[in-house]
Amino acid sequence: QTQLVESGGGLVQAGGSLRLSCAASIGVFSNFAMGWFRQAPGTEREFVASINWNGGHMYYSDSVRGRFTISRDNAKNTLYLQMNSLKPEDTAIYYCAASRLLGPSGSRSDFEIWGQGTQVTVSS
Repeated sequence: QTQLVESGGGLVQAGGSLRLSCAASIGVFSNFAMGWFRQAPGTEREFVASINWNGGHMYYSDSVRGRFTISRDNAKNTLYLQMNSLKPEDTAIYYCAASRLLGPSGSRSDFEIWGQGTQVTVSS
């Protein structure tokens, strides 16, 4: 069964940290670039970060660059997002996604497989 399952979301105070994980069952994990997107209520789903097939290249949105770190472990078929210095505006549902393009991308349309999401809430 092809699926992506996110975990690690929760409630945290501003300035705190969370680490999201995404367990992948999508065939050969290293055949995919991976990404994180987020969606707050009443807004469009937006790009957060992406990583190429072997973890050598990462791409971040301006709003999270310097605070968030995307990484992957191909031996464990798992994608991660380390989120530090969290702000209330980071509150959203965070989605993991897979792309058959091998390089990192910031475009939603490049990602074919999506998880169900995990809620992140940052209190002020």
